[in-house]
Amino acid sequence: MALTPTGHHKDPHHHGLLLPSVQRRGEEGSSLGFSCSEEVEMGRGKIEIKRIENSSNRQVTFAKRRAGLLKKAREIGVLCDAEVGVVIFSSAGKLYDFWTPKTTLPRILEKYQTNSGKILWDEKHKSISAEIDRVKKENDNMQIELRHMKGEDINSLQPKELIAIEEALQNGQTNLREKMMDHWKMHRRTEKMLEEEHKLLVLRMHQQEVELSGGMREMDLGYQQSRDLAAQMPFTFRVQPSHPNLQEDK
Repeated sequence: MALTPTGHHKDPHHHGLLLPSVQRRGEEGSSLGFSCSEEVEMGRGKIEIKRIENSSNRQVTFAKRRAGLLKKAREIGVLCDAEVGVVIFSSAGKLYDFWTPKTTLPRILEKYQTNSGKILWDEKHKSISAEIDRVKKENDNMQIELRHMKGEDINSLQPKELIAIEEALQNGQTNLREKMMDHWKMHRRTEKMLEEEHKLLVLRMHQQEVELSGGMREMDLGYQQSRDLAAQMPFTFRVQPSHPNLQEDK
């Protein structure tokens, strides 16, 4: 392990990766290692790397460090043409992620699992992934069949395949005609029901008109009879004096 002029050591197993400078323990010739509380040398002095107790300061530091980390990830992806993926969860559980445009996070994780030998997905996730692949394949086949039914992309088909498509179209046409006939019959039944209801309604209206006109005739007849009876009554019974004293004077 070589010590760089900037005070950082370079690990030969990490290409170009600079690690923080280490502190010596004991006297000269003793082994090198990190102290229990790591310190990072900043512009204003050394900062002890440990949990920040103040919540406000912790949130501010998280925002700054997160932005710096994502920025470095973008830079290494552009400068070195590397596939980079970063996933960050805050203490509140909020997700922040980034991956280089030419790849995806699932692809990065898949490559990590393949190269590291670590299993990231259990059997349940494998079965779900297999089911998703099966459904996608089935959907692709259905899309191809649909295009063939429309007469598209059929130049490369064999005679057997063309015959199968023709039979499928004929069966579909037969089923379509039967369905249309069922709809026509249902429409005719509905039309007949409406006609019967219309006739019944007209009949009821006619009956109501007859009853109403009959009642009016009875009322006219009663009124005429009352006038005839009044005409046959004596005059003395029809006219009553409103002032009795007038008859006494006569």
